[in-house]
Amino acid sequence: MVAGVSMEQSTILVKQLSPLSRAIQVFFSGLLGTPNRIPKAAALPQRTLGVALGGGFARGMVHIGVLKVLEEARIPIAAISGTSSGSIIGAGYCSGLSAAALAEMGRRLRFWDVARWTLDRGGFCSNERLGTFINRTCPCKDFSELRTPLAVVATELISGKPAIFRKGCVSDAVRASCAYPGMFTPVEINGVLHVDGMLSYEVPTTPLKEMGIDCVLGVHLLSRWTQQGAPRHFFDVIGQCFAIAQTRMTLQWAKDADLLLQPNVDGFAYDDFARADELIAVGEESMRAALPALKRKLGIVDVKEAVEKVASVKAVKPAAVQTPA
Repeated sequence: MVAGVSMEQSTILVKQLSPLSRAIQVFFSGLLGTPNRIPKAAALPQRTLGVALGGGFARGMVHIGVLKVLEEARIPIAAISGTSSGSIIGAGYCSGLSAAALAEMGRRLRFWDVARWTLDRGGFCSNERLGTFINRTCPCKDFSELRTPLAVVATELISGKPAIFRKGCVSDAVRASCAYPGMFTPVEINGVLHVDGMLSYEVPTTPLKEMGIDCVLGVHLLSRWTQQGAPRHFFDVIGQCFAIAQTRMTLQWAKDADLLLQPNVDGFAYDDFARADELIAVGEESMRAALPALKRKLGIVDVKEAVEKVASVKAVKPAAVQTPA
């Protein structure tokens, strides 16, 4: 105990300085190039972050904007989970592609780059081209090669159980996760037929919790499938029926989200691939607005903020010395 300072005052002082001292250590380790530190990190999270990316076809471009803001804030991602289009973005990012590289990919992508008509009783389209696209785009082909852990969510067609892929071929898992019923034919993996992961987890937060992630950020692309007016074709009818059913489901996944983003994607059609830049901007705007809340959830103390607090800490005055009567 410091001379002239009571035990209670010392305890208060230690509590005030403890988080600040950790932030100062991060600051100076960045300046001095101390090894075993996250390079150029502006903050040090106290909890691990997992990002759960929901489905939405072309609207999934929003996820790129979310990841871009997290990159800029230098917040490390411990794991990603993806459903449907979220699994495509997750596979690319976990393979080592930056948000900028994903954005460039998204600008060129069109529906027929991942789908083709087929004569099959299981659906009107095959997504075999999606597998080719993933293999061509992602540096990592197998889950064991990924730089960041990834969980891809699909649904077993016969049993109805969730299928969580964390090993094996990445492109096969993504194809299964994107096999939207009625539109795409089911994807067979190890003798089991799989369809879209949205039937299991619209936003795959629960798998991240099961992986031991402390803080889960969910990105939910909430929107009606069709806009005002009559459906354009049978895809619109199928999609709108699923959208109605999902709004009435008990959303267990929502309970496993520590923070839930719901970017406004009204006005964007499921096949608006040509509007990639607009969708990415929507994701950026939504994530920037939620960044302070996410930092609080993660226990992040910004270096600049910490230094300012240190400068404003007032010295504890010594207690008055009482002489015996």
